Amino acid sequence: MTRLIVAAGGGGDAVAAAMLDAALYGDEDPAVILTYAWDRLLVDPVPGPRGVHDFTGLERLTPSVSAVPAEARPIAPAGSTLPRLAAELPHTFALIDPHQGAAGVARQLEELVSHLDLTSIDLLDVGGDILARGDEPTLKSPLADALTLAACCQVDAPFRLLIAGPGLDGELPQEDLREMLGPLVHTFTAKDTETISSVLEWHPSEATGMLAATARGARGTCEVRDAGLPVPLTDDGPAVNEADMDEALSRNRLARAVLATQTLDEAETHSREICGYSEIDYERNKAAWLNERPALKLDPDTVLAQLDQYETEARDRGITHTTFRHITEALNLNGNQRQDLRELLINSRSEQYDAPLWHITTQPE
Repeated sequence: MTRLIVAAGGGGDAVAAAMLDAALYGDEDPAVILTYAWDRLLVDPVPGPRGVHDFTGLERLTPSVSAVPAEARPIAPAGSTLPRLAAELPHTFALIDPHQGAAGVARQLEELVSHLDLTSIDLLDVGGDILARGDEPTLKSPLADALTLAACCQVDAPFRLLIAGPGLDGELPQEDLREMLGPLVHTFTAKDTETISSVLEWHPSEATGMLAATARGARGTCEVRDAGLPVPLTDDGPAVNEADMDEALSRNRLARAVLATQTLDEAETHSREICGYSEIDYERNKAAWLNERPALKLDPDTVLAQLDQYETEARDRGITHTTFRHITEALNLNGNQRQDLRELLINSRSEQYDAPLWHITTQPE
């Protein structure tokens, strides 16, 4: 018998799912985590989510669902964090393929529910944007969450919707989410983060990074994403709350609109109509822009001088923390330089590394 956790938005939600599974149930019989292969462009330069045909070495679980083992590889030029997650964590990572729309994802879920002897099924979202209406001005990436919510609501199985780290994705404010959250399921502790600490050293997820940081005691305001969104790091950060799935579907206009979709293109069309944009369009535009940028060599003296200027301006904005992804963007570096930048900063100013975040000191050193 096993557990199934559906990582609503893919990416860092899968890492948070592994942490939650270990925190609630221990190390024995790790859950199956069903997740998208949908990474940031610095990992996967191809816009949108990957499907089963974008990998070699997958392991078939059901006719429509494959697992991504450590030996699997994305087909170039695509990239994916999933094989490395499978190598470092004990969980089985099964792939959500959304190219047949919400109807296809629902079929994948139904097959898994029939195939596995399940004791529990959780739908986990870090940040809580799965509870969005669709017209919020701060909403940036609603499509993946809407597809998984729509699919789960069509499956005859006892799903539990969980929201971890309300507000930490920078899309819906904590105060707006509070009234939609139900019973507290768990509050992550520093000890809970030990199970994913090695993953956080390389995984680019900002929301799950902040989730772990708040569990370790970080408090303040963290600047994230290319737009520099300020995200509060509060005592609510490490919390995992249950939410009502029917209410979430009733509220989420995009999820209702995509219920019967048979293709990802259909779902994108609904996103443009309801939200005014498609996040895959954003990725397409950004990928084209990034392809035109030359790869510059990382000069330590120049980078540290630029960092000093950024931190001075960030302090004036009341920022106490940031992510290495945002520093990469703020210093106008290429995304594939993020890991080199991270190593440079930690080696140069280790006292500012508030794992996995970068701490902006109150006064310049």
